[in-house]
Amino acid sequence: MQQSAAPITREAALRIALAGRAMPGISLPLLIDVLQNRIGKDEIDADDLRTVTVTDLKTAFASADGEEDGEDIGIGLEAMKLAVRILWGDTEGENLPPIQPYDEGDMPDSVRVALASDSGEALNGHFGSCMRYLVYQVSAQETRLVGVRDALEADFAEDKNGFRVQLISDCHVLYVVSVGGPAAAKVIKGGIYPIKRIEGGAAAEVLAEFQQMMTQSPPPWLAKILGVDAGQRLKNYNAATIDE
Repeated sequence: MQQSAAPITREAALRIALAGRAMPGISLPLLIDVLQNRIGKDEIDADDLRTVTVTDLKTAFASADGEEDGEDIGIGLEAMKLAVRILWGDTEGENLPPIQPYDEGDMPDSVRVALASDSGEALNGHFGSCMRYLVYQVSAQETRLVGVRDALEADFAEDKNGFRVQLISDCHVLYVVSVGGPAAAKVIKGGIYPIKRIEGGAAAEVLAEFQQMMTQSPPPWLAKILGVDAGQRLKNYNAATIDE
């Protein structure tokens, strides 16, 4: 299918890309084609997207699959409802956590930790495809959400992984469900330490484990971030290894 070269506003493009992710099996070119046909023009802006309904998507995708009644198109009604909310600019239903105020120096001996997330306050995303990064300031005694950074614009960047690294460039640590080798190398080159936690988990659970690591013989890379001198880092780590 040949994509139209006609302009789609950036806001509309971001919403369309995010809506496409909400519907497994629907390619971005197909979704754009469906929307242009429904709206009746090649140029699409955010106001145009607010005219699209679940019935519109259901009928259009059913027609594309050759289904007359639209009941068996393999997408799912809930996924289409979510996609329409996204197209309308309504993502409040995700119950994202509120950002807490933070000024530099508020939390002594703290580090900044990013979690790759696709929904809610959880680690459940892959580095190269997650919808956002939840950014926390973490000390041994406290965790504070200081940012929710939308990663969707990475889809429009020439260097997608580089864009994502830059997005969290102020962070010391990154938790992901998975990350490829070349992407991990870029994360490390950006001065960020990646930690893969395949099972994911609630943010509170992940950060509690991180706090435990901070207080109970942190590994050398973390001790370095915390400002422990090289000799003490090695001494502490060797002692922890022997005790185990």
